[in-house]
Amino acid sequence: MTAEDFLAWEDKQMERHDFVNGEVFAMAGAEDRHVMACGNIYMALRQRLSGTSWRAYIADMKVAAADERSFFYPDVVVTCSETDRQDKLVKREPILIVEVLSPSTAAYDLGAKFAHYRQIPALREIAFIDLDERRTDVYRKGADGLWVLRSFAAEASVQFASVDLTITAAALFAEVDEITDPAEAPV
Repeated sequence: MTAEDFLAWEDKQMERHDFVNGEVFAMAGAEDRHVMACGNIYMALRQRLSGTSWRAYIADMKVAAADERSFFYPDVVVTCSETDRQDKLVKREPILIVEVLSPSTAAYDLGAKFAHYRQIPALREIAFIDLDERRTDVYRKGADGLWVLRSFAAEASVQFASVDLTITAAALFAEVDEITDPAEAPV
């Protein structure tokens, strides 16, 4: 399947799919903790960006990889690009991407997907939120083009330099239940 074929096909689908180098992958549904954390981040970003030309999107917005051969649905994405404002279905110049890790997709998110994201020229930050550890890892692209990790522990406020936002751990994890028994953890 070509990227053009995928975009036309995906527009008619009820479920979401990632598209990676010609292959289509169905997206799994999320548990309530995942959805709540995404909502918390999105709400903080919407409040921060209100009244600006910057836009935050949650869950159902496609992001194109730099090579335009792969498309993903990040949990939260922010763009300030006029080009992105013109395209209602795909964002190509995000400055911030947030992924809330799920046990079943964490390896993929931190591996292949992260590799694709890092190639997007406009992207300044990528954040990975681990709900079980209550940790957030934020990768920032430096002026030299290298990605540097800033890790925020469970009780620390998380700083998103790309949008000049600091969100407290209490706000980030508000109403996100903790797993007290490892047997309860989602797969």
